[in-house]
Amino acid sequence: MHTGRAREIKRAAVRVVNCFHVISPRIRSMTQPPSSMRSPHVEMKSLQLDDRPELESADSGIADVDELPVPQHILISNITCDSFKISWNMDSRGQDRITHYFIDLNKKEDKSSNKFKHMDVPTKLVAKVVPLPMTVRGHWFLSPRTEYTVAVQTATKQHDGEYAVSAWSEIIEFCTADYSTIQLRQLLQKAEAITGRVLPFTVFYRNQQREYFQPNSQYYRSRDTQCFRMLPSVKDNSGSHGSPISGKLEGIFFSCNTEFNTGRPPQDSPYGPYRFQIQADLLFNQNTNIYFGDFYCMYTSYHYVIVVLAPNNSKGDIFCRGKLPALDRSNNCFLSCTEEEDGSLSFHHAQDVILEVIYTEPVDLSLGMVSQISGHQLMSLSTLNAKKDPSCKICNISVGR
Repeated sequence: MHTGRAREIKRAAVRVVNCFHVISPRIRSMTQPPSSMRSPHVEMKSLQLDDRPELESADSGIADVDELPVPQHILISNITCDSFKISWNMDSRGQDRITHYFIDLNKKEDKSSNKFKHMDVPTKLVAKVVPLPMTVRGHWFLSPRTEYTVAVQTATKQHDGEYAVSAWSEIIEFCTADYSTIQLRQLLQKAEAITGRVLPFTVFYRNQQREYFQPNSQYYRSRDTQCFRMLPSVKDNSGSHGSPISGKLEGIFFSCNTEFNTGRPPQDSPYGPYRFQIQADLLFNQNTNIYFGDFYCMYTSYHYVIVVLAPNNSKGDIFCRGKLPALDRSNNCFLSCTEEEDGSLSFHHAQDVILEVIYTEPVDLSLGMVSQISGHQLMSLSTLNAKKDPSCKICNISVGR
């Protein structure tokens, strides 16, 4: 790219946040970047995007480009679901000439990855020189639990407003983190905002195909056929992309929703025509802790809330501590267990959302009963690996999905 061509590049405004200032970059010479860059104008706390639709490389222009040190040994640290810190080493030669850093951030290509907003938009960050490590934060271009690549250039702004740049650093890969309890509490507040009415219930139930409950069945690995127990299995990737329980927490899925007019579980299910039913107090009692796990929808008007039931000090309980917001067992708007004056336990579930209950320990089939339901298998209602609607204003927060 020659100087005349460089001057035709659209002027880009970069908002100042703290140590960053407004620049209108016109790059006189640049080595070939690791990837093409198209960067929308978005708001960030630490950095601001260059809003040029494309920044092309050039191989002519400035003789002193080689005098700028190339970043080496890139280090990514303090990774969260929507931020990270970046630092690197540089030769001392030419450091005094550096005025800016150019950071090329791209989502790592993965055809099987979750679809989320702005996933195909590479990001060119322009920052005024600051002490390292530098914080990069922005939920518009960083999504939780997502792999990215990053490379860095050093640059010097010249008197005519153009930039001389170094060669690109090596490309580093990293993955953003799950939602922390901060983001999960934001989801919790959104879920609480749409719940209010509750209905009583007495049983938890789990629907499956007939083979699941048959002795010596080889169809399902989540069954201990010799001891007639249902075993925990790893939760699928349904729900929020940043949920810390997806693909990690082991548990058994149960339902507890009832029909308003009958007070009983519905006769239809997306998971199979055979139902295991167990008294609620056998899974949920004074020795059980309850956690909020997720809040999502699947492009529909109704929403799902995931709660986790974990016996105190169990493996599942230890996993949930510090990762999920704990709920008051007897006073929450999703799933409650209250001790009555006579010592008995009463149970209520939210009417305005569909509850998905994950119990973290094995369950003996002898504690309940299996029967065939009379309704249909409504496959369209299955949440198996269901993707959350990223455009829903009710169940999304301003951090990825």
